[in-house]
Amino acid sequence: MSQATKRKHVVKEVLEEYVVPSPQQQIVRVLGTPGNNLHEVETAEGTRFLVSMPTKFRKNIWIKRGDFLLVDPIKEGEKVKAEINFVLYKDHVQYLKKEGLWPEAFSDTAESQPSSEASREGEQTAARSSGEEDSDDDSDLFVNTNRLHYSCTESEDDSEAAAAVASDRDEEEK
Repeated sequence: MSQATKRKHVVKEVLEEYVVPSPQQQIVRVLGTPGNNLHEVETAEGTRFLVSMPTKFRKNIWIKRGDFLLVDPIKEGEKVKAEINFVLYKDHVQYLKKEGLWPEAFSDTAESQPSSEASREGEQTAARSSGEEDSDDDSDLFVNTNRLHYSCTESEDDSEAAAAVASDRDEEEK
């Protein structure tokens, strides 16, 4: 099987199949990625440990902070205590909630992310349907949740000083 065909099947499996966790499997939330195909996760009870990414997912499926995973425990693991079995996306989370299998501890975090995305998408479609084109609206841009967000604003003092310097230059040129 070629690499492209393998990638196609892995991605199709993750996106289209809906799984139900077996009794030994756990649903966990990703806290970070220390590297080397390891991910730090947290269970619904608050236990933190490392999980490994199997070879079939590497370079095919991307996992970021805040994502939910279905993991299989590793018996002999000291630091790495589980292996990723499935990556849970928004549709999978909704399915597990309907089935009553979603942990209560993750209910608030899973609901807050999709609702903010849904409201943002609703605003965008309303603006498109009304024919407005807002060039200052950056809400449709991708936001990398793995980086800290810094916002810079100009104070009134800075803008007044810049205007004064510009007017001084204009007077000197005359």
